[in-house]
Amino acid sequence: MVASSLHAPQEPASPKSHRPLRTFLAVLGPGLVVMLADTDVGSVITAAQSGAQWGYKLLMLQIVLMPILYVVQELTVRLGIFTGKGHGELIRESFGPFWAYVSVTGLSIASAGALLTEFSGLAGVSELFGLPRYTGVLLGALALWLIVMTGSYRRVERIALIFGSFEVVFFGIAWAAQPDWQSVLSGLGQVELQNQSYMTLVAANIGAVIMPWMIFYQQSAVADKGLGVEEYKPARWDTALGSVITQLIMAAVLIATAATIGLQNPNAPLNTVQQLSEAIIPFLGDSWGRVVFSLGIVGAGMIAAIVATLAAAWGWGEVTGFKHSLEHHPKEAPWFYGTYTLVLLAGAMAVVTIPNLVSLDIAVEVMNAFLLPLVLGFLIALAVRTLPREHRLRGWYFWVVLLLGSLSAGLGVYGGITSIPGL
Repeated sequence: MVASSLHAPQEPASPKSHRPLRTFLAVLGPGLVVMLADTDVGSVITAAQSGAQWGYKLLMLQIVLMPILYVVQELTVRLGIFTGKGHGELIRESFGPFWAYVSVTGLSIASAGALLTEFSGLAGVSELFGLPRYTGVLLGALALWLIVMTGSYRRVERIALIFGSFEVVFFGIAWAAQPDWQSVLSGLGQVELQNQSYMTLVAANIGAVIMPWMIFYQQSAVADKGLGVEEYKPARWDTALGSVITQLIMAAVLIATAATIGLQNPNAPLNTVQQLSEAIIPFLGDSWGRVVFSLGIVGAGMIAAIVATLAAAWGWGEVTGFKHSLEHHPKEAPWFYGTYTLVLLAGAMAVVTIPNLVSLDIAVEVMNAFLLPLVLGFLIALAVRTLPREHRLRGWYFWVVLLLGSLSAGLGVYGGITSIPGL
């Protein structure tokens, strides 16, 4: 009887049983893309500094930031699905043209700053292989321009996910660093709240998680992809999955540097990709460590550059009312593609012509920090005012979001102030 039951023909699975999975795979994209872009070159350097200077004492923060990141970005999913409009367009309709232009100007500054960081990473990879810094920058800029100019939204999304998948090498780097897992676990419960240097890195990690261009991008991407009300639940899962993955990548970078640089040279300067590579590659082995490290940096830089640049182009299109969809041919939406090209060229040329961007990167971080209250304020206000009543931000969840937003913005501003030299 047992044998016959084992070999009995199986009932074919009902098509309905596969529908949730098919729906999720179809919806998958905007959340995962924006979250992988969140672990950009600047975030990698921030996580590396955290591990090198403080060991595993900032590891728990990476876990705590998972739900905070989800809460913020989930609001963009709601707004994109239930209004069908991008972030800039909603601000213009709800608060008027003046505040719309204020928000998109701040977005442009943040996007340009992000591009400086990402292209600096590509320049650093070029120099790592003995090539001129402009080689990686120009090749990256050309690839980014061709990806957007010749593709639909879904094609751009797939290519971005391919670049983002390169970031999984940081898990391998963390494993190769051979951390003492007992020290990792004990570090989870250790904090240095009275130390100003420690709190500055706390603020920097928060600032590295919530960025203006992420909010603009995901809401616009949801609208451009045409996600409907029935796809709200899988879109939230897409965002939740991305929140976990991006913070695990940050944790992997922190563990890798804590187990290597943190033990041997915790005061090593780690402000650029070159400095980080010089510090960590000797622990990985020059033969394969250089290649693996470079793949992670290229993946982080390219996906973040796609997201930051598209966010700026979408934002200006939404505020001005010009056509702003990747489904339009460049001839149909010249302002949208022109803005994308202009932002891309400005970032590339700045990195090629300015030899030392460390001080400029600090200025960008300060600007991002000071933009957080404005960006999060608009996001929460839109979630209260523009959504259908049943999906509106209200009740106890409103107060949770307001508290998390206030803490994030406050710590971000604190980090921005303390990062100003001389203060």
